[in-house]
Parts: sequence; C-alpha cells; structure tokens
Amino acid sequence: MEVDIVTKQDLRTFKSEILEEMRAILQEKGNQMNSTDRSWLRSAEVRKMLRISAGTLQNLRINGTLPYRKIGGTMYYQSQDIHNMMEGRRDNG
Repeated sequence: MEVDIVTKQDLRTFKSEILEEMRAILQEKGNQMNSTDRSWLRSAEVRKMLRISAGTLQNLRINGTLPYRKIGGTMYYQSQDIHNMMEGRRDNG
C-alpha cells in the first residue's frame, strides 16, 4: 500500500489552481452573457436596453404595461415580459 503525504503547501497550491480555473470560467461566462440572456433584469439594465428614461420606465410600471417585482428597494423585470411588451403581447400568468 502506497502512502502519499499531503502538505499544507500542496493544499495551498491546489487551492490556487482551483481558484484560477474558477475565475477563468466565470470571466468567460461573463464575457458571453449579455442582459437578454438573464431572466431577471434590474431597472438600469432595462432602461439601457430599451433606451428609455427612468420616468418612462416608471410609467410602464404604473400603467401595467411592464410587470415587475420589487425586492427590497430594487425593481426586477423578466426578460420574457420585456420581449412580450415589445411584440405587443401580454401574457397574464
């Protein structure tokens, strides 16, 4: 039976390698991902995507054109709801 001894330095090296790989994967995924790939978007992302002001977005919320969820002080919008609004459809579900 063969016994390998793992030192603290071996563990530190292993940890560094894993962290580097995870950072690379997350960075690659972040580069591939844009706002329309996510299901929930924040107000600033929606305004930027639609090229509208904060007041216009507020009007879309108030008149029920664009559904939203408020969590804490942050408004979230579903990508599908934005797409439906732009297509002139409304799915109540």
